[in-house]
Amino acid sequence: MSWIYRTAAEQAAALAAGEVTSVELTQAHLDQIAAVDDGGEGVHAFLHVDADGALAQAMASDERRASGSPLHELDGVPIAVKDVLTTIGLPTTCGSKMLEGWVPPYDATVVAKLKAAGLPILGKTNMDEFAMGSSTENSAYGPTRNPWDHTRIPGGSGGGSAAAVAAFEAPLALGTDTGGSIRQPGAMTGTVGVKPTYGSVSRYGLVALANSLDQVGPVTRTVLDSALLQELIGGHDPKDSTSVPTPVTGLVEAARQGGTKDLAGVKVGVVKELAGDAWQTGVMQRFEESVALLRQMGAEIVEVSLPSFVHAMAAYYLILPAECSSNLAKFDAMRYGLRVTPEGSPSAEDVMKVSRDAGFGDEVKRRIMIGTYALSSGYYDAYYGQAQKIRTLIIEDFKKAFEQVDVLVSPTAPSTAFPIGEKVDDPLSMYLQDLATIPANLAGVPGISLPSGLAPEDGLPTGVQFLAPVLEDARLYRVGAALETALFEQWGGQIVPPAYKEN
Repeated sequence: MSWIYRTAAEQAAALAAGEVTSVELTQAHLDQIAAVDDGGEGVHAFLHVDADGALAQAMASDERRASGSPLHELDGVPIAVKDVLTTIGLPTTCGSKMLEGWVPPYDATVVAKLKAAGLPILGKTNMDEFAMGSSTENSAYGPTRNPWDHTRIPGGSGGGSAAAVAAFEAPLALGTDTGGSIRQPGAMTGTVGVKPTYGSVSRYGLVALANSLDQVGPVTRTVLDSALLQELIGGHDPKDSTSVPTPVTGLVEAARQGGTKDLAGVKVGVVKELAGDAWQTGVMQRFEESVALLRQMGAEIVEVSLPSFVHAMAAYYLILPAECSSNLAKFDAMRYGLRVTPEGSPSAEDVMKVSRDAGFGDEVKRRIMIGTYALSSGYYDAYYGQAQKIRTLIIEDFKKAFEQVDVLVSPTAPSTAFPIGEKVDDPLSMYLQDLATIPANLAGVPGISLPSGLAPEDGLPTGVQFLAPVLEDARLYRVGAALETALFEQWGGQIVPPAYKEN
């Protein structure tokens, strides 16, 4: 078996046993990127590939291991990073012409942690511009294609990271989740995506879309790999004012415990509001089969109602644009980023206007305008203020639900991956793809999505989502690993895109 088809945990074990070197692992993934990732008809998961840097980091890892001093269990296992996280020496474009060619002078805290643990960074992955989108079609550098079907989207905004992992271009990746941008691509590409508890992973160096919603998290092929990565990147960061002063531990142990498939005493709540006729038939079929497996493993299944969830999307699309309008004001053509100078003797305001028009895409402009309107005099209380009240109700609904159950479960996305271009001119239909994932971001609770099988009508991946109380991320890993183990036994292993199976 080629090394790229091994999980990150298996690659780490092989490195420790001396069966492979980090240089060999890293080169194997770089070869896969070269083979499948061209921007024409290929996956186009990467915007920037740093072959020389990754191989240099891999060589340093091999030297440490030879001397008996590896830095971390994952030392030497390569990783991809979403292009919204700052990286010294590598461009950080956020999928936008506004930041084309910008090389940051500092690393995001999570990137610094990867380097400190010895993980070679393969490159930066494609994304919807400034993380605004659900399909990775809003990237200024072209869409990413779903490894399961190159005519379809991989989800978004972090479709690049999910597609890279699904196409075996990387065993691990970092994404960011503002309203489902890790979990929804996970469902559509057959990968595992985790949104940690808000504040448990540093946001320092994350180019902000919406400060109160953004969260960095893992993208992997197994629940255990996500646990290993989240424990590595998690923990308090004094550079992040929203960082929770609580260590991130017990996730790997919980994932391994879940592998025993013992869920006796665990109460799982099926969210009444996250299902119905609007959901694709195959998505619901695979979800119901997953719930049946949870029951077989000893979990108690109860239906739970969270009535405020029906207002979550409306509240989210007022809060998020308001925060993005404020955050993106700094891209003014004066300090860094794209600058377009009109002819004649333009004022600073003229330069700013023309530069922002040229640098931002349609979706970014749409959300800036919505947010500016929602925050304007006379409308703040009617729109933004009301949305924050709905957010409070959602938080209270979560608290009440978690008094009854240990975790909540729902499908991750209402449909499988749709064709590229199908929803570009229908923003509302696109926004509905995040219907099930948005509440977790509004409340700050952790969530995980894992593959639940293939929809019978189109053969594309579906996802099941678990949500847990704040700082109870370990519950996600125990229940998620149990279901994953049961499903792998049923499938005879992981489900992988047919075109990317090992020969």
